[in-house]
Formats: sequence, structure tokens, C-alpha cells
Amino acid sequence: ESSPHLPAPKDVMIYSYNFHSWLRWSPVKVDRGLVLYTVHFKTGAFNWWDEMNCTRIAQTECSFPWSLKERRWTVFLRVRAELGQETSDWVETDPFVAERNTTIGPPKVNSVTVSSDSLVISVTPPFGSETGDFLQYHVLYWENATSTTKKEMKTSNTLFKIENLKELTLYCFRIRVELMTHSDLQLFGLQSVPECSRTSVS
Repeated sequence: ESSPHLPAPKDVMIYSYNFHSWLRWSPVKVDRGLVLYTVHFKTGAFNWWDEMNCTRIAQTECSFPWSLKERRWTVFLRVRAELGQETSDWVETDPFVAERNTTIGPPKVNSVTVSSDSLVISVTPPFGSETGDFLQYHVLYWENATSTTKKEMKTSNTLFKIENLKELTLYCFRIRVELMTHSDLQLFGLQSVPECSRTSVS
């Protein structure tokens, strides 16, 4: 008598943050043993499925291997559930291109040096850049008392200065990254949480 077919994994999604990417799905629940999962990938250039580093795993996520680190590649993934000799149908993802589909986090603020009329800010980019990348920081800043009026400056330096400030005044700022790639794609990152510093007296 034929055994019932295993249900396929649901909620199959690629998550990607700062170019680190992984596939996640909801666990398949059956009452007769531990379900394992196998993940395959293929790229837009070659139309055949290949094994990833996730064959018969118990976890419900699988991180992309080093071989898929090319940000420009179009990647497809598929996953299925397995229990003994039984397998579910494959569930395939939409095409994924890291350069378009990753989420870029905010830059890290290392230090803020205050003077009477400026803030000097040092930041670290959210990911290691590749040849051809151009990173620009969008800095939004405002006087805390009049937070409706915000000013913006753009810079490609990781050390920059917000100038012409009033002395002994609290200023707040948020920063986000804009990545321009050699293929003229623009990718905007998430904004940092506001940080505030008071200027000194001259």
C-alpha cells in the first residue's frame, strides 16, 4: 500500500542582510518521526540543480555557501521535506539577486567628537565593500528643540563633520548608507537610531 505523501515546507523565504543570505521555511509536522530537509540551488546561468551544504538537515534554515557570494548572480533555491524513503514536493523560491534584494543595515557610529560649532563623526560601513562599489552616507541632523527642521548632508568619507552648529545645543542625527554599484543600481540602507550630542561652549 502506498505511503501518504509528505507535506511540502511552507513559508519558504530568502532572507538577506548585508549580503549574508539564507533560506528559511516553516517546519513540516508529522506524528511519525523526525522530518529532514534538503536544499538545492541553481543560478540563472546554468539550468541544473546542485546540492547546497544542506542535505538531510533537521534545521529549518540553510545559509548560502561561499560559492554563491557573487552579488550579481540570479539564484534560485528549492527545498523539500524527507522522512525515511518519503519525500515531499520541492518548493522553489523566486529569483534572488543579492545586489537588488539584500537589506543593508545602518552604519556603525564609532565616535562623536564635539566642539562649540561642530560634531565630528566616525562610522564603519555595514559590510565590506567590493571593487566598483561606491558608498555614500546620508546624514540627517536636527536641533533637538526644533526637530521639525531637519538638514541633510551627504559624504563618502567614514570621518566627517557637521558644521555651523550653535554652541551648547543638543543636536541629533541619523545615518543611512546608499550603495551605488557598477551596474548603476542604487540600494538604500536602513537608518541608524538617532544619536544626540550637545555642542560645547566656545
